[in-house]
Amino acid sequence: MAASCGRFVPLVLLFFCLSAHAVDHSNFKTCDKSTFCKRQRELKPGQSPYRALLDTLELSNSRLTLQLINNNNKVRLLLELYRLQGNMTRVKINELKPLKPRFEVPDVLITDPLTEPLSVVTQDENGLVLSLGGDEQRLIVSAQPFRLDIVEGRQVLVSLNSRGLLAFEHLRARKDTKSESNLEQDSGQENVEQRADEKDGPIIEEEDKPGMWEEMFKSHSDSKPNGPTSISLDFSLPQVEHLYGIPEHADTLKLKNTDGSDPYRLYNLDVFQYELHNPMALYGSVPVLISHCTERTMGIFWLNAAETWVDISSNTAGKDSSEDAQTDVRWISESGIIDVFIMLGPKPTDVFTQYASLTGTQSFPPLSALAYHQCRWNYNDQEDVKAVDQGFDEHDIPYDFIWLDIEHTDGKRYFTWDSSKFPQPKDMLQGLMDKRRKLVAIVDPHIKVDSGYKIHNEIRSKNFYVKNKDGGDYEGWCWPGNSGYPDFTNPEMRAWWSSMFAYDQYEGSMENQYIWNDMNEPSVFNGPEVTMHKDALHGVWEHRDVHNLYGLYVQKATADGLIQRSGGVERPFVLTRAFFAGSQRYGAVWTGDNAAEWGHLKISIPMCLSLGLVGISFCGADVGGFFKHPSAELLVRWYQAGAYQPFFRAHAHLDTPRREPWLFGPEITALIREAVRQRYALLPNWYQLFYNAHRTGQPVMRPLWVEYPEDVTTFSIEDEYLLGKDLLVHPVTDEGSMGVTAYLPGKGEVWYDVHTFQKHDGSQSLFIPVTMSSIPVFQRGGSIICRKERIRRSSSCMENDPYTLYVALSLQGFADGELYIDDFHTFNFEKEKQFIHRHLSFSANTLSSRNLAPDSHFSTGSWIEKIVIIGGSRPSSVTLRNADGIESAVEFDFDSVTTVLTLRKPGVNAGADWTVLLR
Repeated sequence: MAASCGRFVPLVLLFFCLSAHAVDHSNFKTCDKSTFCKRQRELKPGQSPYRALLDTLELSNSRLTLQLINNNNKVRLLLELYRLQGNMTRVKINELKPLKPRFEVPDVLITDPLTEPLSVVTQDENGLVLSLGGDEQRLIVSAQPFRLDIVEGRQVLVSLNSRGLLAFEHLRARKDTKSESNLEQDSGQENVEQRADEKDGPIIEEEDKPGMWEEMFKSHSDSKPNGPTSISLDFSLPQVEHLYGIPEHADTLKLKNTDGSDPYRLYNLDVFQYELHNPMALYGSVPVLISHCTERTMGIFWLNAAETWVDISSNTAGKDSSEDAQTDVRWISESGIIDVFIMLGPKPTDVFTQYASLTGTQSFPPLSALAYHQCRWNYNDQEDVKAVDQGFDEHDIPYDFIWLDIEHTDGKRYFTWDSSKFPQPKDMLQGLMDKRRKLVAIVDPHIKVDSGYKIHNEIRSKNFYVKNKDGGDYEGWCWPGNSGYPDFTNPEMRAWWSSMFAYDQYEGSMENQYIWNDMNEPSVFNGPEVTMHKDALHGVWEHRDVHNLYGLYVQKATADGLIQRSGGVERPFVLTRAFFAGSQRYGAVWTGDNAAEWGHLKISIPMCLSLGLVGISFCGADVGGFFKHPSAELLVRWYQAGAYQPFFRAHAHLDTPRREPWLFGPEITALIREAVRQRYALLPNWYQLFYNAHRTGQPVMRPLWVEYPEDVTTFSIEDEYLLGKDLLVHPVTDEGSMGVTAYLPGKGEVWYDVHTFQKHDGSQSLFIPVTMSSIPVFQRGGSIICRKERIRRSSSCMENDPYTLYVALSLQGFADGELYIDDFHTFNFEKEKQFIHRHLSFSANTLSSRNLAPDSHFSTGSWIEKIVIIGGSRPSSVTLRNADGIESAVEFDFDSVTTVLTLRKPGVNAGADWTVLLR
């Protein structure tokens, strides 16, 4: 959210506002302005000072440790190697005896990863070879210079420090000052001990460089009390040309070569009107990179929450074949330790499973959260909310959530209501509940410093605020003016925050109110790079250590609060702007403050695809664009695209003209209505895909190469995508478009246009003429997709409505799919096994429904009202056989032009066993 420029605002906000019309690059660092990045980037490949001290090797059943020494400064590091279950290797490198503990990221891994035995195969003075399980996979440790290679058979899968760019800035005492405390004196002696080993040779004194001990950025000082602490490690990936991941960036799906330009930056920042095709940091950071080639998919998870830069260098240009290709990746972080998980695939689905085993899966949202959301900064008052709600009914457009931005509060005091604009919030919420609709209210993590504000007083009295470097409460400017920032890294603080969502604490809230966490990078208008000072303190840790974790903790505490207020019964819905690895466990994200421009519509696809690849499936972009005012054509195209993205919300800036769907004339209203109705018809499919993502970690919205990993044509495609494996979507994202060219993958497969049922062969590029009503979507031959075609005012009104099955036959006359049903909003599917999960299959002219969860217990009032079989032939008769073996005739008709067989009212319960026979 950006500042409004049309109202009275404090002076600091006014300056902030005036600069918000485009990215002010002077507000944000490049690598050259980030001194640790500049220092690390100045290191030259091939000059590694590190060697492995093989005589220090210790091997337990599941862990190998080995000391490394820097030949120049003689500081020793501790290398830990683990073989993890599921074909993963973990590498940790820390100082052997640091002056004080270095930060290790907590709360991101869902458990201590399960290990598998390690064993030494061979060892000599040059290194050792470890078995990583099975006969083929080995880990080779080379001693001098230190290097790690993971090989399978004769193929090197990945090499660590092969370019010699491992760099570990050890904690040290400052040369030009005496120790300022007994602690420094004591630990300084320990540092001498770790280096004083005569056989290691003479110490080469290290030169202090600018920015090591303090750093200025514009008018902001970073005191750096611990001095230089940055770390770096390089990875080489032979035969790899394509890398993906490390969101969030407004850039292409395939990561670019950063030679000669800035690296990709991971540092959660509030960037207004962000630029496209730029590696600069945005609101969230997931330090996971995925490599892909025709032979293998792998992942690298760099578990570090500090500011991080990722350099990518590829030598593929001019190579005759992918066998000669190699891509090198270098990770650089400001502090912490090296803790990296190498996920060895080999298939894309394996990498998703491996990463999910580490950080968890996408939370399973209530069904309503997958429907349409209507938002604006801001709906003015209760009457405005009521009028907008009625507008949707009058124009026959379904929606589930209406949203309230910061203006609904009492002077930006979160957990409150403006008593003049929202005097009876429960009446408003009850009115929505009567229509089976819901509301989202914003609760941001900056707290107005005001002695008359209960939330502020309690946080201060409990000493829960982040501290400044001098030990006082850290304060900065945000929407309320002078603000304090709760220390969400403190579990006691998070528990207290969660308790504030109780109905007796958050006055006026009800069970159909959910929460939006914005500005949680954290955003500090008068801070360096519009965020918190790095030398602020979270207990014993500096903010530089934990920065990228802050947003995750805010969303976690909020989600926990919504769960607790219901006694652990109801699934929460929380949207966050800032995120990190593991944020998928707590709700949804969106791509931040975009603009009403065609380029921003286009970029929403690779941005969400990148998030899905690293576990965060629940992603969307502000439909219509947050800044500026879309043309009618752009608005329609954005609704059409948004209807086929996981999180579907329209949102707009305070200073833009109103843009509810009916304000552009009846023709535009009709087009938007149709797009939204297509979303609602597909909700059963969306729900089943999210259940699968929650259960398995597989992304909902995925690039084509995930399902067609050997088809090189798919590797760079980012203007179309798959939902699950069975729906291919190619939104129209060009102004004035008369057609799009879609690539339909899969040699020997067929795809059916979901609107016309026209059949197309796979493995071809297809030109599709489009009109303003066109949303090019194709169903894969061989799939069964469930829909509900009685569209009502909200998803909750459709819960017991009947299903229509769309059976798209493969060339072999086969199809299968799934149907998942539960109560759509509680945790009973997990706690009580109350759900229905059916496998639907068509083979040999027989369609059947089989129970995939015989231990579950749930019943539904929904039934099957229609079955549409695409790509088949006319039968002489159709018979339904129920679970008791009783047969009955089914009405049908056949369209010979489209080869569509429609079975009408088989009338069987959606949760029952049944078979349909075509004779």
